[in-house]
Amino acid sequence: MKIHDHRKQYSKDQLGEDILPDDPFVLFTSWFEMALKQHAHEANAMVLSTVFENKPSARVVLLKEVSCGGFVFFSNYKSRKGEQLALNPNACLTFFYPDMEKQIRIEGTVSRINKDDSKEYFDSRPLLSRISAIVSPQSTSIESRQELELERNKYLEMELPIIRPSYWGGYRLIPESIEFWQGREDRLHDRILYTKTTKGWQRNRLAP
Repeated sequence: MKIHDHRKQYSKDQLGEDILPDDPFVLFTSWFEMALKQHAHEANAMVLSTVFENKPSARVVLLKEVSCGGFVFFSNYKSRKGEQLALNPNACLTFFYPDMEKQIRIEGTVSRINKDDSKEYFDSRPLLSRISAIVSPQSTSIESRQELELERNKYLEMELPIIRPSYWGGYRLIPESIEFWQGREDRLHDRILYTKTTKGWQRNRLAP
């Protein structure tokens, strides 16, 4: 299968130094809100990349909060990503908005948020989502989908307490660098890299 000729000309926007804020969170918020206004499908979807035994691993998760200088998502602590983050907290988040011709890459370190905040978010989720988090041994092998459905139905029929399990909660990635990519004509894209220093954020333009 040859896809050499499958290409797109990018021409929707640009990243000039005159419009760049000193704080990358300001630009992130602007782009994220733009994606929401344009009804981007799953605007909060992001690729979470981790490393285990020098091998990369990636999957899509959902951003749920930007707070305390970081990006928050939730998962099962016993999942593959949870075990990898426990051994190596260095990770990367990638947002891609094809309709806007924009990409954001965020590199930093991940740690768990406090239990109270995890409980608050867990309790705000729809009932069936909370039950699914309880009954799913994420990333482990199972005999069939039916066993998950049986466990879920047991919670519903027996009206068992729906309490956040200790193995489920939030993570916060604190960025060390944030790169904004804007597609431009003829592949001369704009790339702006913000790097965290002891004096604040340093901004540089990168060659595409």
